[in-house]
Amino acid sequence: MAPLNRRQFLALTGGVFAAAALGFPGNNSLGAKRRIVIVGGGIGGATVAKYITMMDSYLNVTLVEKKTTYHTCFMSNEVLSGVRDIASIEFGYDGLEKRGINVLQAEVTAIDPQAKKVSLADARTLAYDACIVAPGIDFRWDAIEGYNERIAAQVPHAWQAGPQTQLLRDQLKAMRDGGTVVIAAPPNPFRCPPGPYERASQIAWYLKNHKPKSKILILDAKEKFSKMGLFTAGWKRYYGYGTDKSLIEWVGADEGGEVTGVDAKTMTLHAGSTVKADVINIIPPQKAGHIAFAADLVNDLGWCPVNQQSFESSIHPDIYVIGDASVAAPMPKSAYAANSQAKVCAAAVVAKLHGEPPPEPSYVNTCYSLITPEDGISVAMVYRLGADGTITKVEGAGGLTPSDASDAMRKREVQYAYSWFKNITHDTFG
Repeated sequence: MAPLNRRQFLALTGGVFAAAALGFPGNNSLGAKRRIVIVGGGIGGATVAKYITMMDSYLNVTLVEKKTTYHTCFMSNEVLSGVRDIASIEFGYDGLEKRGINVLQAEVTAIDPQAKKVSLADARTLAYDACIVAPGIDFRWDAIEGYNERIAAQVPHAWQAGPQTQLLRDQLKAMRDGGTVVIAAPPNPFRCPPGPYERASQIAWYLKNHKPKSKILILDAKEKFSKMGLFTAGWKRYYGYGTDKSLIEWVGADEGGEVTGVDAKTMTLHAGSTVKADVINIIPPQKAGHIAFAADLVNDLGWCPVNQQSFESSIHPDIYVIGDASVAAPMPKSAYAANSQAKVCAAAVVAKLHGEPPPEPSYVNTCYSLITPEDGISVAMVYRLGADGTITKVEGAGGLTPSDASDAMRKREVQYAYSWFKNITHDTFG
């Protein structure tokens, strides 16, 4: 599949954004203000709040998020390498409030689909005409023996950015030169499929420059991973992958890589064999965020089935689920996918409130991974709604960084990644 050039990709994504921005002018044609409650203030939740307000400013939009700030998981691996500080991935909700969105710092405990009410931990309730749930991910704490939420305060997952990211960074800085860092990568599906391998790359860059006698061991619950060829080629080029002096070693599931247990006291992991580590980063198996379970929005696999044209729940009407928690394959669970789904959902919700059918959607995703501060790789894809009502790839409309890309192109990929980060965070929170 030939990769998109930048002009083509921006034209396509611009078309998606422009289509999402078309809506109904703010007016009182609906009579009393319709109430939309959005649960979760990550990329999906913040984006859908903003775009609904842009499409119809007369709607009453409330975003409920228990945290005062949001830390992006994307670019958080650069905090681990020391390339950026954690403040650079922190965003607040002032921009949304300036748009007239009600931002409540509160925790949602239940959603009643019959009464159409959202219950908060402080005993308040919010009535809604449409409820959009963007719960992100939670972890299957029972999947790895010896690992739970309490142990994560010592053995970080750092898969929900913020304090966990800083904890892992501090442990890397404190580790002796010659130490071993073990990353336990989860089975599919999980948030940000290339993330563990970018993380290994970023940590390897830090170790190469500050603790060159050290080593990273990736124990993987899978037999292959996203952008595997590009990652391993980069590891060979910069980190000696495949040699006796490699900074990175990867062990797949077929070779005993799946971690089944951890002992935080002795800093050992149990996979095909027992492994001793100085720093352990366990990325547990995942499922939809807690509120999705409390609201009965999940299937037997722990994810939320939806109508993929509108993202309305397949279980409860007038409740929509977007982002990592939704079943939207072949779209990956990524920030850009959540941003794209939010715009599709926003258009569908506004249309339904005006008695119109949902517009024909298109979706987009791109994902950048940085192997070094001057070497980046990416994957992009455009999607459409298939005749069977499910999301499908647009053949020939996506692409992967060529394996023979020049140094100049790989350096440009890094700049594209930084530009994308700036644009998506502004598009979401600005």
